[in-house]
Amino acid sequence: MTTDATGGNLLTDNPALYEARFPDPERLAGRWAEDCLRRYGAGPRVLDTGCGTGRDAAYLHRAGRTVTGADLSEAMLDHARVHHPGPGYVTADLRLFDLGQDTFDAVVCLDSALLYCHTNDELDGFLGSCRRALRPGGLLVAEMRNGAFFLGRTELLDAPSVHRFTWQGVGYRSTTTLSVDRGAQLLRRTRVWTADDGSPPTEQRSAWRLLLPQELRHFLAVHGFEVLALHDGPGPRTDPPWREGDLPRSTADADRLHLVARLQHGL
Repeated sequence: MTTDATGGNLLTDNPALYEARFPDPERLAGRWAEDCLRRYGAGPRVLDTGCGTGRDAAYLHRAGRTVTGADLSEAMLDHARVHHPGPGYVTADLRLFDLGQDTFDAVVCLDSALLYCHTNDELDGFLGSCRRALRPGGLLVAEMRNGAFFLGRTELLDAPSVHRFTWQGVGYRSTTTLSVDRGAQLLRRTRVWTADDGSPPTEQRSAWRLLLPQELRHFLAVHGFEVLALHDGPGPRTDPPWREGDLPRSTADADRLHLVARLQHGL
């Protein structure tokens, strides 16, 4: 069986399995986002685009913010409403959405969700939607893979990555293979799932846009954003991960890229 990001997807169709495969018991992603919002003086109204299971949106809600979580997966949103209540959850495609004019003080986009904008038109759609949704002076906070890391580096491409975990008494194994499509500027991912319950293997395919830091700066400037921070860590998915009080490095070369940008007034 083969699945992809536009059809069935074992993880997004099974949110509890997603949380078992990618646990975040310390809520590092939400804490990192809240630290950025406080550091740069964001107001209370936050949109979490690509919110997934709602863990980060719920953390921001508990931090005192008025949060809307948006995702394209109805299964993820249903899970979020039950297991991570507090935010309002809505169906929206981050590549083009309209949730009102000047509705939010900040847009948060974590865990490489921004990189599902595979084309320039889709990236323009996302940033144009953010510009419409944000009040002047509002923030965009994002965390993603760094396209610059793959220039001349192959350590993530040389061999499959294998992870094993147990969920609801069933042992799962995921084998992930990454490859770079240079013409399309995509990091393509093939993940094969096997389980010890006798079910047949499942293969799913997806891809992320590989954005270079200066390229991202250009897109942001075109849409009226001033970059306040663009660096490779520390962050919620770096090694070692971000901790309270950590300051960003001055480099943008490692595997993850972290962005804070402000929508300029009068543009």
